Amino acid sequence: MNRRTIFILIASALLFASCEKAFLRNPEQSPSAVFDYLWQRVDLQYALFDVKGIDWDSVRNRYAPQVGDDISDDSLFRVLANMLNSLNDGHVNIISPFDVSRSEEVFLQTYGHRNIEPNVVTLNYLGPHYHSAGGFAYNTLRGDSVLYIRYSSFSNSASTATLNNILKRYPDAAGVVFDIRQNGGGSVENIWNILALMPAKHAHLYTSQIKSGPAHDDFSVAEKVYSPFSNGDYEPYRKPFVVLTDRGSYSASSFFALCAKSYDNMLLMGDTTGGGLGLPNGGELPNGWTYRFPITRTLAPDGKNYENGVPPDSVVLISPTATAQGIDNVIESAADVILGSR
Repeated sequence: MNRRTIFILIASALLFASCEKAFLRNPEQSPSAVFDYLWQRVDLQYALFDVKGIDWDSVRNRYAPQVGDDISDDSLFRVLANMLNSLNDGHVNIISPFDVSRSEEVFLQTYGHRNIEPNVVTLNYLGPHYHSAGGFAYNTLRGDSVLYIRYSSFSNSASTATLNNILKRYPDAAGVVFDIRQNGGGSVENIWNILALMPAKHAHLYTSQIKSGPAHDDFSVAEKVYSPFSNGDYEPYRKPFVVLTDRGSYSASSFFALCAKSYDNMLLMGDTTGGGLGLPNGGELPNGWTYRFPITRTLAPDGKNYENGVPPDSVVLISPTATAQGIDNVIESAADVILGSR
């Protein structure tokens, strides 16, 4: 056998071996193993089956037959994403190198039930000469009698000092309209920065529990969370503080809305928030993809779980007729409440 023949045989063997490795997957990383791993993680650690009304066993029965070991990565991702999307939870995702899943229901409620027309707010309430500081955009309404603050994301800076400076600029304003409609959340720290300016009375804001056992109702001992004491460097803001919400007010915005209910000077107005009170955690699947889902639940002081949305104290839905005239009737209603309380 000549050298050329030997070389061809060796090259063929190496090529066959490399092809074999490409087509044979580690059993622990097989599509069915990945599916089982994710389903079990959710089964053991997801904290919100009761409030979501989900039969997780039936979800497995629906999606497991769709996974075979010859399934492509694209198809496997779609099956896993559909399985997770049955939870209808905006804090549930699977992340691959080529895509990120998201809740269809939360997406549709956010944009399909929007209780704000951003162009009307920008043109007619903030206006071309609006002010901005940190993550806040602001201006006054009805002369200088009401202060309007638009806070579009809890990911944006909201320091106590910045908000205090804004409030002090308008000492004659009767109160604040604080607009967090379509605010999808962000840093929980910003919640406490804002609340640090509210009158402190050490009120019970909510109760938190962590999923702690294999059964769906296994939770840690309830831990009560109380309002922070007012920052001693600032005078507490005791005037009316009306918070505007809608279905796009999610995660940290829902936490803020829930906390606001425990303050005498704060009022929720608009539509029910989008929810998202469970704090997410995640991990890695056997094939290297990652996932996250909520492992805590948050209960109101009365014991209710508002994971699916915190209701406003006063329901005011945007009027298409008013919007066509360049009027945001939700903001106008809030201003009426503030001026009527003088």
